[in-house]
Amino acid sequence: MTGKPKMRRGRLAIGLFLALSGCALFQPDYHPPEQVNPPLEAGIVKLNQGSAWNDANRAAFYTEDQGSRIMPLAWFKALRQPDGSAFDADHLARYGYLADNDGAHGLPVGFTTGKWKQAEYVGMTCAACHTRQLRMAKQTYRVDGGPAFTDLFALFGDLDAAAQHVLNDAETFAAFAAEVLGKTAPPAAVTRLRADFAAWAQPYHTLISRALFTSPWGVARADAVSMIVNRVAGLDIGTTPDRVIADNIAPASAPVRYPFVWNAAIQDRTQWPGFAANGNDLLGLIRNLGEVYGVFGVLQPTRHPGWVGGIDYITTNSGNFVGLDRIEQMIRRIGAPAWPLPLRADHDSLAAKGRELFWRADKSGQSCASCHDVVVKPGIIFPDTWKTPVVDVGTDSLEYSVLGRVGQTGVLKGASLPILSPAPLKSTDSLVSVLKLTVGGAILQKAAGVPQGDASRPTLAQVPANQTEINHSYDAAAKPLLAAANTQTQQYPYESRVLKGIWAAAPYLHNGSVPTLADLLEPATKRPAAFDVGADYDPDRIGLAATQSGLHSTTHTTGCDQRDSGNSRCGHEFGVDWSADEKQAIIEYMKTL
Repeated sequence: MTGKPKMRRGRLAIGLFLALSGCALFQPDYHPPEQVNPPLEAGIVKLNQGSAWNDANRAAFYTEDQGSRIMPLAWFKALRQPDGSAFDADHLARYGYLADNDGAHGLPVGFTTGKWKQAEYVGMTCAACHTRQLRMAKQTYRVDGGPAFTDLFALFGDLDAAAQHVLNDAETFAAFAAEVLGKTAPPAAVTRLRADFAAWAQPYHTLISRALFTSPWGVARADAVSMIVNRVAGLDIGTTPDRVIADNIAPASAPVRYPFVWNAAIQDRTQWPGFAANGNDLLGLIRNLGEVYGVFGVLQPTRHPGWVGGIDYITTNSGNFVGLDRIEQMIRRIGAPAWPLPLRADHDSLAAKGRELFWRADKSGQSCASCHDVVVKPGIIFPDTWKTPVVDVGTDSLEYSVLGRVGQTGVLKGASLPILSPAPLKSTDSLVSVLKLTVGGAILQKAAGVPQGDASRPTLAQVPANQTEINHSYDAAAKPLLAAANTQTQQYPYESRVLKGIWAAAPYLHNGSVPTLADLLEPATKRPAAFDVGADYDPDRIGLAATQSGLHSTTHTTGCDQRDSGNSRCGHEFGVDWSADEKQAIIEYMKTL
């Protein structure tokens, strides 16, 4: 028994009950300091995104540390591309990341620093993938919470190439060491730096070489679920000193478009297949901690008999729980962007007609509103949420291949948690179960404060039944989804979001296979087989302009005969029989949402 003060069971129950009731888990409601921030770059217009979204909130969203740990800042600054130029020479603008006048060390929007292992590390935040700029009518607009026009695939790959060049080229390593340690550093320090850098670079190379040898994702897309599973199962749970289980890493070949995050906190389900319950602080923390693991978060659970369940999920976990709470609070404040351009003279009459079409039922009795209108789901203990239908409308099915993956469980073999995951993991098991255990175990351990080796403290078996909300987050929707992925049911449902701000979220469908709303109102056979993805926008068709300048990539789509290609433009054929005037009316109505 340690000398630490005891925590009474009732106190634990009350604290966890309050956490589950929508209060911030690890700190009071966060309000960033009111400050005057430097304006955005000249010529960039900040859109109206509601009265709760201001410069102070924006600065916090862009820079809050959530626990991502790419590498020590000193390494990042010293890292060189194979051509000899600094890796951050253009502050990552070549990948589409946006300049942040308020950011530290010249880092772009969504990149920040945080202390870990007695060093300052560079990491990513939600804002890196969920902030965009678009260009319409010769003007550039900043859309906070919008799906970024960035190339994460290229960033991941180039970072690996640069690291391998440091390791394999003696002259490059010498210059790297001189910048990190100083030109007069003793040989022992240089040797230690090389070992430390190799310990980071080699597992990362294993991840990238196995996950990203497939086709590039392109601008504005990522196979985030695969990379989260690959990171946790491939780099963090092995039984060898480097923690790597290479065979658990699979090709990240099911890219989807980044979702918009305004209103994300209030939807009752998240993730494109809708497998994550949502709507309170605990569920937001589950969602965001899993996201951190996919963008350079470190987990590395260890066996320890003194911890409930026999696993310590916290000591080597880089997740910043306070920062994650703050990020979620910022997301709650981002409003849908208001349409910024002058409206056509007949807009009001067209929008009114479009609203009528939005509610008009088709032959099956369904309307646009059936899936996309605000339907409040009253909360009793938890906050109210918006119902999020999860429906199969014939769209691409490839993301479901990720949900059915199995692999080695490494140090987690036999691990379980009372209430949350009572069935011990087998030596080979569902990797979704591995992810569930590592996310849920870390949160429970952090919230319950069960200390190492202290048998007098409450066990997690004594935690109130409310904790099954974590289990519900994965199982309530994941079980039927996994069944769909592993049987012949051929059902592949995805979430249907409320359409506020949809005009600013192109390309469309969950896999980004349709460039404009006008194209989405056409049958799949008439939608573009190829189109460029970039920041240039078409205000008439609402979506991507046919011609792109600056960073862009080309998406090549397939038809309904290849629904499992990852790039199928099939499905969601609603409104395709409307007249040209009716289609224009619904487009005008979308500008009002």
